[in-house]
Amino acid sequence: MGGMSQRGAMQTTAAEQRTTGELLRVLGLVFGIAAVVGGSVGQGIFRTPGIVAGAVADPTLILLLWAAGATIAAITAIPYAELGTAVPRAGGPYVFVSRGLGPTAGTTIGWSDWLINMSTQAFLSVVVSEYLHRLGVLSNVPQAVIAPSLIALFFALNWTNTRLCGSSQSIGAAIKGAGLLILVLVLLTTPLETSATSQAPVAVSNVIGISAIIVAMRVVQTTYDGWNNCIYFCEEMNDPERSVPRALFCGIALVSILYLSVNVALLRVMSPSAMAGSNFPAADALELVLGGWAGMLLTVFGAISVAANLNLNSMFGPRVVLAMARDRVLPSALAKVAPGGTPRRALLVTSGLAMLFSASGTYEELIAFSVALGSLVNLSVCICAWRMRQTEPTLPRPWRMPLYPVSVLLAATINASLLAALIYEDPFHSLLGPGLAVAIGLSYRIGSILRYGT
Repeated sequence: MGGMSQRGAMQTTAAEQRTTGELLRVLGLVFGIAAVVGGSVGQGIFRTPGIVAGAVADPTLILLLWAAGATIAAITAIPYAELGTAVPRAGGPYVFVSRGLGPTAGTTIGWSDWLINMSTQAFLSVVVSEYLHRLGVLSNVPQAVIAPSLIALFFALNWTNTRLCGSSQSIGAAIKGAGLLILVLVLLTTPLETSATSQAPVAVSNVIGISAIIVAMRVVQTTYDGWNNCIYFCEEMNDPERSVPRALFCGIALVSILYLSVNVALLRVMSPSAMAGSNFPAADALELVLGGWAGMLLTVFGAISVAANLNLNSMFGPRVVLAMARDRVLPSALAKVAPGGTPRRALLVTSGLAMLFSASGTYEELIAFSVALGSLVNLSVCICAWRMRQTEPTLPRPWRMPLYPVSVLLAATINASLLAALIYEDPFHSLLGPGLAVAIGLSYRIGSILRYGT
């Protein structure tokens, strides 16, 4: 009876949403997992193993660092899961931080998230255009034309309706997962000639210092980034009290298995020093076992994989704008939702700015400090989850953080340490990003005082 009444309530809610122009609750657990897998798996896993190998050089430590990245993501997901089920609204961290830490902090995090999203869209579109040029597709067309056109393509797809966009993301994530599994199986099962791994070694220091580990962890964390993408769609997921935690932790588990398997497979074919000397170790490893044509095949897969990631970013970025527009942090007109569930005005603004970034190259500076901004966002969510336990103890929490407060304090400590390490390793870009975000938040606060006197 309880399940039937819950389904009836969801159907009623969906019917009301269709008449009021609200977001539609039409996304399921499969989409949630696809958002985590699709948001994480992109071009990074094809390239970053070489950077990690160049920093630490030891196979065991390489695998431990990738496992550590998975552990950090899973621990940080704990406060996200509690907040996503307690406050199932579109917009992700902005919604949580605004409620738990106030509008100034919320505005700071909302703008941070939005900047990260737009710069990521621009970056991904440029990467896809590079893949297309490598394949000889549109080779005479400048990247400054192809990249904005790709964003426009996914803008058009997202303009349609939420159900279609969700289905396209699930398909894209399935292709990514299947492609990586095939890559791993080929590298692990193909017999190797004795010369297969005898590439010219690259000089790598035997002394592994803290700076090297920081460099390695930074790229590992960047490669895992996107594991929290399903949280932006809490308001649109069926039964978010169950779907959100399952999507988060199942998705992170799948990504972790894929990443560790890829690295095990690469280390079977290539030495750490050979990986360190490669800009594209996955392609080089595949060419070693299958021949030169294999690299081209992986390039095709890379283009499809990154394009699917661009599609997801095009989908969730407008949800951040929608949430801020609902609170009048941005113009309230941007909160309007089309009958199919798409926040079209927010989509138009986000995609338009991302197109400008991709054409002008200004996304490069934004990407440089987005890692620190991401750590700031995660740290703020951890603090918010702890704070709301104090300020709203009676708030219904369908999924509660296990081992509280140890779990949330551990998540906060990890992300604070990561942010400190990033500042230590690259103080300019790591301070520039959070500094810009804080300046935006303070500007909002000053504007509110001047306008309302509070």
